[in-house]
Amino acid sequence: MGNSIKTKTREEIDDKFKWKVDKIYNSLAAWEEDFSKLKELTPKLSSYSGSLSEAKKLLEFYKLDEEASRIAEKLYVYAHLRADEDTTKTEFQVLKSKIDAYMAELSSATAFFIPEILSLPEGTVEREISEISDLKLYEFSLQDILKMKPHTLDKNREELLAAVSDCLEAPGNIFSMLSNADIKFPKIKDENDEEVELTEVKYGKFIKSENRRVRKEAFEALFSTYESYKNTFSTSLTSSIKNFTFKSKIRNYKNSIEASLKPNDIPEEVYNNLIDCISDNLKSSLHRYVSIKKKLLGLDEIHMYDLYVPLVDTPKQNIEFDEAVKIVKEGLEPLGEEYLDIFDEGIKNGWIDIYENKGKRGGAYSWGSYDTMPYVLLNYNFELNDAFTLAHEMGHSIHSYYSRKTQPFIYADYTLFCAEVASTTNECLLINYLINKEKDKQKKIYLINQQLEQIRTTVFRQVMFAEFEKTTHESIESGNPLSSEELCNIWHELNIKYFGPEMVVDKLIDMEWARIPHFYSDFYVYQYATGYSAANSFCKMILEQGESAVEKYKGFLKSGGSDYPIEILKKAGVDMTTAKPIEDTIKTFNSLLDMLETV
Repeated sequence: MGNSIKTKTREEIDDKFKWKVDKIYNSLAAWEEDFSKLKELTPKLSSYSGSLSEAKKLLEFYKLDEEASRIAEKLYVYAHLRADEDTTKTEFQVLKSKIDAYMAELSSATAFFIPEILSLPEGTVEREISEISDLKLYEFSLQDILKMKPHTLDKNREELLAAVSDCLEAPGNIFSMLSNADIKFPKIKDENDEEVELTEVKYGKFIKSENRRVRKEAFEALFSTYESYKNTFSTSLTSSIKNFTFKSKIRNYKNSIEASLKPNDIPEEVYNNLIDCISDNLKSSLHRYVSIKKKLLGLDEIHMYDLYVPLVDTPKQNIEFDEAVKIVKEGLEPLGEEYLDIFDEGIKNGWIDIYENKGKRGGAYSWGSYDTMPYVLLNYNFELNDAFTLAHEMGHSIHSYYSRKTQPFIYADYTLFCAEVASTTNECLLINYLINKEKDKQKKIYLINQQLEQIRTTVFRQVMFAEFEKTTHESIESGNPLSSEELCNIWHELNIKYFGPEMVVDKLIDMEWARIPHFYSDFYVYQYATGYSAANSFCKMILEQGESAVEKYKGFLKSGGSDYPIEILKKAGVDMTTAKPIEDTIKTFNSLLDMLETV
């Protein structure tokens, strides 16, 4: 028996592979100094209550609110980044809890603002903007508020809701600590029969192993562990859904889906039509893919743990991070020199926390604030998929970079609907580049399967998640509580529907809902599918039209939240009010299946 392979501690990772969070604050004392400043500014915000009918006071409030919010963002981002890099470090968990709690106080101090704007006599806002030209900057924001009048509460109820916001976020925090810090997985034997401590990150590698024994063992170890916590996970998830349902009802939305979509002017039909369109095409697309994969893998029966394995044997790749950077840059070359220069800046200037360490939050994300550089959390594991993750997260970060450089603070944040477009465009460009340059037949099949998997996981899988959310929210909204068994049954039936008659839907997959963090950000996941569809369109335009399409695309990246997402995309040449983007994505998937059968 070989030696057990252990995950490194944070201290054992070289500093050159860690993000430079000290560029935000170089000490806890500096953080505390800004925290004290925030606590001085916050009470001043509430002093503007009752005076917003005066143009001068309205402008003063906006400026003070921006000052406080920019400090609060920096404090919040720093605390969360430090907490995520090692969830076992109690001092950073304390810091995180401290700013999390204070954010509720900050929200409470400004809770009067929207109700007061809505209570102003008709025409007041327009008059104020005409009196002071500097208020013109806030016109879109103010008009957006006025549109939300039916869903905005009076001052007292807004303050109450803001005051309990920290409590309402508790289920997500409980899930995070349980899944990242407390849950422990057993050891399994890898391909070399060496005992390895299973983690979420290592699971991502093992589930793609060509050794079926390894991926089955990893699958069973992971989900049986989740099953032992099923009641805690079900309580945290259903509590989160109940909290969002409560907020939706109190804000006078007809349901929780409307509460999520309407603030960004996304019609509910976009969500429902997405599920319907995918459902109508499952037999000709995803079911066909399962059948082809089963045949090419030479399996008598195909199980859930067979989904991620490559279709062909390929030489073992150990892609060092520097090589991944080179590959990604080559794939993104159609985006032009300016884009690649920003990419290089991120690599060289400490945007990225690269490798896994004990206690580090799993997965990957891009984050930052208006006054910091973008930051990227990775758990780089030397696979080709990790190069795609780098391209994806840097797509988010460069989107943020452009937006923050171009837009004023109030419009610098882009909406969730747009968030996945930039990241997925990078992935589309990268996979197209790799497929087109590959001459080796076996490697080409491997890459075609990679793109099929990207669409399967980004579109079909996320729509399945979206349908799960719709079902669970509607059940709880109608007064039907959901036990862990009922959540498992819903998940089981969805897997049968999406993967078709040839897939053996293993019982343990029923627990998969428990490990999906996005379910704590209600109705987020459908935007991966809409985002991929928009990205597929952008990729096609960039490759076919060149510089003119790149300029339109960069216009999208620079738009931030200066307009509604549907309009921002439409200006850049992608109309999401039609079914065409999702239908074109399904066509791309089916054409890849054709290619797979004929290559």
